[in-house]
Amino acid sequence: PLVESGGALAQPGGSLRLSCVASGFTLDSYTVGWFRQAPGKDRERVSCIDYNDGSTYYTDSVKGRFTISRDNAKNTVYLQMNSLEPEDTGVYICAAGLFTTYEAMCVLDSGMDYWGKGTPVFVSS
Repeated sequence: PLVESGGALAQPGGSLRLSCVASGFTLDSYTVGWFRQAPGKDRERVSCIDYNDGSTYYTDSVKGRFTISRDNAKNTVYLQMNSLEPEDTGVYICAAGLFTTYEAMCVLDSGMDYWGKGTPVFVSS
């Protein structure tokens, strides 16, 4: 499974770092994506990182503020979120796809094999 952590209440302009840890399999051959589910809204693809060359994708609203990275030795993918805005509020869920490209996962919304349960982020003053 995948287990997310790091979600919390944050103030606008603040920062959080989310972690997605895999157990039972190694992430080396998996593209990993972060998705968010806000109340009353469709699930949104936030960011993905490719298994092959580390290429990344960010949805427009988080470009320049969020950074996705991976540490295969720790079997973990991170999402560093800076300059948080109230619109970033939601449950952040990670997913992994074996040999999936970041384009497939974050552009075509396909190729996910595992999903975590999510970690909540609430941005408010």
